[in-house]
Amino acid sequence: MLHLNTIASHRHAAGKNSTADKLLVAAGELMIERNSIDVSLSDIAHKAGVNAALVKYHFGNKDGLLLALLERDAAAEMVTLDTLMAQPMSATQKMRLHIAGIIRTYYQFPYMNRLIHYLLHENGNEAANEVSKFFVGPLLDFHRRLLAEGVATGEFRPVDPVLFYTSLIGACDHLFFGRHTMARAIGIGPVTDQVCRDYIQHMENLILHGILTSSAPSTAPA
Repeated sequence: MLHLNTIASHRHAAGKNSTADKLLVAAGELMIERNSIDVSLSDIAHKAGVNAALVKYHFGNKDGLLLALLERDAAAEMVTLDTLMAQPMSATQKMRLHIAGIIRTYYQFPYMNRLIHYLLHENGNEAANEVSKFFVGPLLDFHRRLLAEGVATGEFRPVDPVLFYTSLIGACDHLFFGRHTMARAIGIGPVTDQVCRDYIQHMENLILHGILTSSAPSTAPA
């Protein structure tokens, strides 16, 4: 079981120690290569070129490593939320930028949603609380604020922020993590930079056409 003070200390170590960073990089690369979050500590250590015992030293156990990996992957997008919210631009343009940022994050780390589900639902309350604190909570709060701003300015119709969160994050998960299954079923190719750009445009159109009012300003794609 992970304790909150242990989680915090391992997170700090991961940001300061090159061996810990190597383990996180190796874990992420293996999950992408295998299209699965079910990777063993020995495989992670072997790919990182370190002793498996160092996983326990730096992260406590495998779940501690996975929690640190998720926080590392989500960090860049999470720190931009308040900055984006404060920008002097329309809520519509902020939404375009946010959709693009989330999709690019999932393109870079396609295992993120499966990792979130695992830590939220299969790992106990302490890990779930940590994930909620640094990812789910801030992202959902951002959606609430941005949707409310859009309603206040007359750009958006009222939208449930929880349903919005589910739609956007779920759409990212299915394309980037589930594409291997789709490829086997209907013969589509891998996710490339162009596919990512096309998906950003598709999701912008799909989401914004669903929430914009007739009086919303017309803006060019981000």
